[in-house]
Amino acid sequence: MLRFLYGTRPGRVLLKCLTDPALSRVCGRFMDSRFSCFLIGPFIKKNHIDMSQFEAEGYHCFNDCFSRHVKPQCRPIDPAEDALVCPSDGYLSSYRIEGETVLPVKQSEYTIRDLVGDDALAEEFRDGLCLVFRLCVNHYHRYHYFDDGSKGENYFIPGILHTVQPIALRHHPVFVRNAREYTVMETMHFGKAIQVEIGAMLVGKIKNHHGTHTFKRGEEKGTFLYGGSTIVLLLKKDAAVLDEPYLRELGSGHEVPVMTGQRIGSRKQ
Repeated sequence: MLRFLYGTRPGRVLLKCLTDPALSRVCGRFMDSRFSCFLIGPFIKKNHIDMSQFEAEGYHCFNDCFSRHVKPQCRPIDPAEDALVCPSDGYLSSYRIEGETVLPVKQSEYTIRDLVGDDALAEEFRDGLCLVFRLCVNHYHRYHYFDDGSKGENYFIPGILHTVQPIALRHHPVFVRNAREYTVMETMHFGKAIQVEIGAMLVGKIKNHHGTHTFKRGEEKGTFLYGGSTIVLLLKKDAAVLDEPYLRELGSGHEVPVMTGQRIGSRKQ
């Protein structure tokens, strides 16, 4: 289906309708209603989700299941103070920022300026590190703070809603076209950082829990409601160094499966 939508002329006509945020809002309202409960069982079965990892809850709609709470022992946070940990489950790809530009292999390049819409802020992350966590529908869809620190308000940037599957990334600069919300954080071990939550096709909403807030590493930051989604984490130059095998994959475009709280690097000494 995605090959048809992104690779053919008739598909691209249909794609304009499917990427309209209005359709996502309609789908989101349905997924929030009790009428969506019949989808829960087939969804769990089709995606081979191990429900023993999650808290036993009564689900009153599909989104209750989709945004299910994981058992803390199933996502332990690496205990090392200087560890760089994953804010979410997903597939990780990592890139050096060349000036202000991120150059994914076989994907559409984009600038930090376009991603956050702020020239001065983008300049601060020149030559830094860009970590991309792509979530599929089967993943745990709550996301967490990767370090201790404090944050300001969230900034929402409206846009359309492409899928975040690789086929779309090859055809469009998805991360700077899709609706997204970003947060500037002052962290204890990695300095100033930006976390961007990016919506995707048929995602009901990005739901961040806090405005201005002081947070602890591992504390829940927010959740995505129905659909695949992406988190982009931006670190300043020399703020962190990746561990193996993640360092080997830096700039390759290859994705490595990761889980919330897993160590992927450390503060640069």
